[in-house]
Amino acid sequence: MATDCEAWLNANPVEAEVLSDSFISAEEDNGGTGVSNKNIIINNEINGNWLSSSSNNIHEARLKAKAKRRLRKNSSRDSGRGDSLSDNGDVVRGTSMAPTSPKSKLLDRKSRMGKGRGLPKKGGAGGKGVWGRSGEVYEPVEVDKKDPNFDEDQENCVYETVVPPLDERDFEKTVTPIVQEYFEHGDTNEVAELLAEMNLGPMRSEVPSLAVSLALEAKASQRELTSRLLVDLCGNVLSPSDMEVSFDKLLRDLPDLVLDTPGAPQMVGQFIARAVSDQILSKSYLESYKGKVDCEHARAALDRAAVLLKMSMGGLRIDNHWGTGGGQRPVIQLIKEMNLLLKEYILSGDSKEAERCLRDLEVPHFHHEFVYEAVVMVLESRGEKTFKMVLQLLKSLSLSSIITMDQMRRGYERVYMDIEEINIDVPLAYFILEQFVDKSFRMGIISVKLRDQCPRRNRKRLVSEGDCGVVKF
Repeated sequence: MATDCEAWLNANPVEAEVLSDSFISAEEDNGGTGVSNKNIIINNEINGNWLSSSSNNIHEARLKAKAKRRLRKNSSRDSGRGDSLSDNGDVVRGTSMAPTSPKSKLLDRKSRMGKGRGLPKKGGAGGKGVWGRSGEVYEPVEVDKKDPNFDEDQENCVYETVVPPLDERDFEKTVTPIVQEYFEHGDTNEVAELLAEMNLGPMRSEVPSLAVSLALEAKASQRELTSRLLVDLCGNVLSPSDMEVSFDKLLRDLPDLVLDTPGAPQMVGQFIARAVSDQILSKSYLESYKGKVDCEHARAALDRAAVLLKMSMGGLRIDNHWGTGGGQRPVIQLIKEMNLLLKEYILSGDSKEAERCLRDLEVPHFHHEFVYEAVVMVLESRGEKTFKMVLQLLKSLSLSSIITMDQMRRGYERVYMDIEEINIDVPLAYFILEQFVDKSFRMGIISVKLRDQCPRRNRKRLVSEGDCGVVKF
């Protein structure tokens, strides 16, 4: 038997070493009290083959080595939450083990250099593309003169935003919408701010001529706004020399302006007179053209300006030279002009002229006042002529849509509300109003609903015989 074991060990030297290691570890586990004889072998017979106990120990050592390799692999992945081995060599899952793999240190955020106090990076303001906390001001960086890229010429450079000057093509496309919007809102400060942001360059003197040329085709109220714009721009954005150059160009371009606006010479003359009275043109501007004008239209414009300045007592300021249109006029002034319009119509009977004058007032939102004044004039006149002429005028204004149905309705309703006060001065006001409203409905000026709203005065029946002195209503 001994010779057989020695022959087997000589044939398998590696397994013999593992077997010897297992015996040594077993002795160490038992505190050195175990069997010290390494040559004792217990034979077992399995399936007719003689096997020693060393083969069982080799098999168990292999299983333990495989379990340890598996434990190391799981511990590196789960950071110590892998499987473990029990005392018997069994695999136990879910037990916490200290990480045995060096890979677990990659997930550790603590300092491995033994420096610092564990505070966050950059005071909590760290991160990709972040320089520091919000609002943190850095000190100016001093230029290193020993730097090979240092250039003395660039040390005191000042960088500014440069806006290229406008050329002739871009000038009209940019400034024309600004002037047209000004005709709507009438704020000269906004126009001055927009022009100041642009680099007008040599086109600066073209601003007044462009504004005036646009105003020639506009309304009288918009021409008044243009005159105010020129006054506010002079000194802030434009200079007096720019104004003179611009009006010189207008006089040269009059033959072309007359093709679109036949009354351009007279209007340009009024602009020149207003500019002289507003002191944006010198008083010697007209004298500089005496005997030097060959164009017929330019001569007419200068003559018109000279006449207006003489009428204003030697060039004093002309207020509201073009007249104030729209809602810019005071309400009292509008009421006076409407009364004068009605009186002129009663005397002349020209309804076309009355329509033109009402349209020139440019107050479509205030036409209800015109209807109110016309009906009150009928009540106060007590004449058949005024009654018929006012009906005819309201009929023509309604058909031409100069006065809308809403404005017509508001005018009649205002008369209905004030009829009690009117009746104090005109005793027959209720009777005349009923006839006028009924006639207006028949002519299609008002609707049935508005006719039915007409107030009627309660009539008293006097005491008659047999009524026992009782007043009946």
